[in-house]
Amino acid sequence: MVENWLKLSLILCFFGFLKEIRPSEPFIYEYLTGSWRNITGDEVTSEVYPVATYSYLVLLVVVFLITDLLRYKPLIVTLGFSGIIFSALLIWTTSLFALQVTEVFYGIFMAAEVAYYTYIYAKVEKERYSVVTSHTRASILAGRFVSGILGQILISFKFMDYKELNYITFTAMMMATFWSFFLPPVKESIYFHRHVEEITTRRTRFFKGVSLMKEHIYQSFSNIYVIKWSVWYALGTCCFLQVQTYMQPLWNYVIGDSKRTLYNGAVEAILTLLGFFVALLAGIIKIQWDLKGDILRIICCTLQGIIIVIGATTHNIYVCYICYIVYGALYHFVITIVSAEIAKRVKNDTFGLIFGFNTFIAMIFQSLLTLVVVNDIFELLLDIRQQYIVYGCFCFLLLSLMFLILFLVNVY
Repeated sequence: MVENWLKLSLILCFFGFLKEIRPSEPFIYEYLTGSWRNITGDEVTSEVYPVATYSYLVLLVVVFLITDLLRYKPLIVTLGFSGIIFSALLIWTTSLFALQVTEVFYGIFMAAEVAYYTYIYAKVEKERYSVVTSHTRASILAGRFVSGILGQILISFKFMDYKELNYITFTAMMMATFWSFFLPPVKESIYFHRHVEEITTRRTRFFKGVSLMKEHIYQSFSNIYVIKWSVWYALGTCCFLQVQTYMQPLWNYVIGDSKRTLYNGAVEAILTLLGFFVALLAGIIKIQWDLKGDILRIICCTLQGIIIVIGATTHNIYVCYICYIVYGALYHFVITIVSAEIAKRVKNDTFGLIFGFNTFIAMIFQSLLTLVVVNDIFELLLDIRQQYIVYGCFCFLLLSLMFLILFLVNVY
């Protein structure tokens, strides 16, 4: 007989697997700038992609506040429906404005993932946290791997074109949404639906919940160790999302000849698989990160900065692919360690809250980066290569310098 917690974990994981079956994503830039739409590459990078970033930031605030209030499941269902809408708009619309609306729904889709990652903590006992966390993460990685391989095979063997891949995404989103209704509702939650007898009215429950949220955030970030790792979590995630978002335009720029075969799907699949293995490695190795953490942050930030600059300046697309894979693998390795180290120093009940808060800070930095580099409010007139050089030099080399200074101060 399958235990209830395992059955619940499997239901959630299958939903996570289905929602990641988006074989169109590794080739989305080629689709948007292709003959199916009358949109230029500059419009995609400067007027379309930033909408998703800004929408994600704003909507993450809303989702962050109401996930616990609405008890998770409604937002997971919303995640599915937003996936259906954005994939449908990609298929059946052609205008620039419709594409910008599509990015808003994609922002909802991304923001609502907070509910997916935290739902399981409200349904299982604390001693199951580590195992169900690994289940949910593994299902996401499995979905991305299958998605990348599927997209690459269909494109390489010309079974489908870039637009037709969106039909698979649309179907997977419908299946994920249907499956989300099988998730059991959450009766009690951490903040707004706690089983406490003296709380009687909804108003009292609400303000008690807000007060408890503030208390947990204050307690967690009063620890300097949590702050140091959270800084890397926020800035590292910010840069990873930025690099990932605009990598396809860079590949397109490096290739130049649109007739060449693209291996975007294979690259994403390799990165996902490698990310899975390095995440396992990060969990296996036994190192006292409270002593070696500063050195890890300095080395990884420096390497990532150098790798981004090499990928941005090379004229060989395979070198660019390899740089992206190595950079992403380093990120997955460190973010696994970061998450574990933060989790060790905060209360179990505050896992979702602290990681959600750190993600929100990451989105603030990414929005600022997009505003300065992509939307070019200072009229720097940077092309895509120069933008990546900025990401490499500023986001990582400067970040490594900051951690080096902190390390030397601590040593002194």
